[in-house]
Amino acid sequence: MTKLTDKTERPTSENLISKISLPEVFALDGSSEGMWVDVIHRMDEVYSELLRNETDLERKNAELEEAKTFISSVVASVSDILIACGSDGVIRKVNPAFLSLIGNSEAAVIGTRIFDYVVESDRKEAGRLMSAGHEGRVLEGDLHFRAAGGHEKCLAMRCSALFDGRRRRFGAVLTGRPISELRQAYQALHQAHLELQQAQRELVEQEKMASLGRLVAGVAHELNNPISFVYANIYTLDRYRKNLVSYLNAIHDDSRGEDVTDLRKRLKIDAILADIAPLLEGTIEGADRVSDIVKNLRRLSFSESGKRHAVDIDRVLRNSAQLAIRAKNSRAKVTIDSEPGLLVEAHEGQIHQVVVNLIDNALHAVAHRPDGKVDLSAKSQGGMVELIVSDNGRGIPEEERGKIFEPFFTTKVVGEGTGLGLWITFNIVQDYGGEVTAGASRDGGAEFHVRLPALRS
Repeated sequence: MTKLTDKTERPTSENLISKISLPEVFALDGSSEGMWVDVIHRMDEVYSELLRNETDLERKNAELEEAKTFISSVVASVSDILIACGSDGVIRKVNPAFLSLIGNSEAAVIGTRIFDYVVESDRKEAGRLMSAGHEGRVLEGDLHFRAAGGHEKCLAMRCSALFDGRRRRFGAVLTGRPISELRQAYQALHQAHLELQQAQRELVEQEKMASLGRLVAGVAHELNNPISFVYANIYTLDRYRKNLVSYLNAIHDDSRGEDVTDLRKRLKIDAILADIAPLLEGTIEGADRVSDIVKNLRRLSFSESGKRHAVDIDRVLRNSAQLAIRAKNSRAKVTIDSEPGLLVEAHEGQIHQVVVNLIDNALHAVAHRPDGKVDLSAKSQGGMVELIVSDNGRGIPEEERGKIFEPFFTTKVVGEGTGLGLWITFNIVQDYGGEVTAGASRDGGAEFHVRLPALRS
């Protein structure tokens, strides 16, 4: 048989048969020739299979080399140190960050043990981290490494198990970064958090003062009326006092010649005596009204220290409505439908602020309507106290409903609102385990529902 030496010429049954010399082998009868043809066809198939396998192998080698290059590039670009070790701690792969830390080359590091680069006091901790595969979870700890120049550097390490293709653990992967960087990042984050909290407190206080400022005008007018007639009554009583003193002096002065009866008539002693009681009653009434107003203002105290106590929602609702109406000088029709005896455990000043904010927004919404109407109601429902504030204003557009409880969002013109009222309301209600929602009222305006846990008796 002719030997195949050129791979570029693929053998076929025809050319092989043509090269066979009968005397060289044996005379081919019909059966012998068919057998040789089958053998040559089989050789042809095997050769084709070899060529295909060679092509697939070259392609897979190229893909493997590309994947190896990509993984090496990723490992080299990681800024944290990365160490891949066997179960015995022998280093199999490191990245440039680790080499830079210890000041050595990769060739000198591969094959050494990770414990050779950890200070002696931390080798036990390194062994614990290396057991991450047995623990079945990622382990964390701090290790001190011998850095270049004879220094020590502490790194926050994370260690996880390394598995082969059969999911058998054969080592561990350690990653880490200098503790100082982490501490600086944590400190910066903590400081930013504190500054954010401080800014939030300042914004809340500013909104509270703005709310208080809007009430001052109404409160001043409310105080002016009782104080005015208290002053008037006091001046009248002082004038009466002078007449009574003159009359009493005349009675006890025997040298005076004027008739006591005429003097009593001239000084209007009888009228004075009859008028003193109403004057005193009016003065007391005015003082009581001033006292009530001051008590309401004290309930607005924004320093909520101490324990929570029972808050009467009906009383808060009516007081808040009275103050808000006077502050806005509103002519809107305000109706209140509140169940008596509704109690929640809270700070009264905060609940007062929630109600005032909602009523203030409702009055603002109907300020330009001649038939402006605000409905307030409070009722008990399923262990909760539900407060509803609705109006017949323009309502809340659909695109704004998701934003109304965000800080600084407002539809009011500059100078009329800070956009913090509803945000503060939302946070106060949420702190008490309640919820506040907004929707449309039956009259087409806005309707707010506040639900707070009822006080259990």
